[in-house]
Amino acid sequence: MRRIALIATLILAALHAAPARAQANLPPHSWLFGAWTGGLFPPPSTLSAQECLALPVVIFTRDLVMRAVITDQFYTQRLVETARVTPEGVEFRFSAPVATAPAGPFSLSPGAPNNVGFGCISPDILRVQRRTENEISFPGCNDFPYPLVRCSAR
Repeated sequence: MRRIALIATLILAALHAAPARAQANLPPHSWLFGAWTGGLFPPPSTLSAQECLALPVVIFTRDLVMRAVITDQFYTQRLVETARVTPEGVEFRFSAPVATAPAGPFSLSPGAPNNVGFGCISPDILRVQRRTENEISFPGCNDFPYPLVRCSAR
């Protein structure tokens, strides 16, 4: 009987510790995961989840940050090399693109590659400032003069 109680206690302890271990393995930018709108324009005050998720401006995942480009139908993708916590939010360093994005149909100079950054000082660095739980900004990034708001799930 003591053996069964000991085994049950160990199983319960392992189950209780599993979520803590899983949370400890989350990257520092996990609070950003999901779709965001605004940035290119003032964030809308009322927007349904369906409308927001239909065309988000920025999408954060564990390994990629994708952004919409006004002059192209495809999202520009940047591979996250590192992400570190800052006092204001998170700083991303992106891997150098393997190949530059092809020029979009409305490019000013045909055949020239698109800028694959966010309009910041360096195309390979993105600083995200956390304003509230559901609002962020990209300080110093000309392509995103307005804050971004999280697309809700419902």
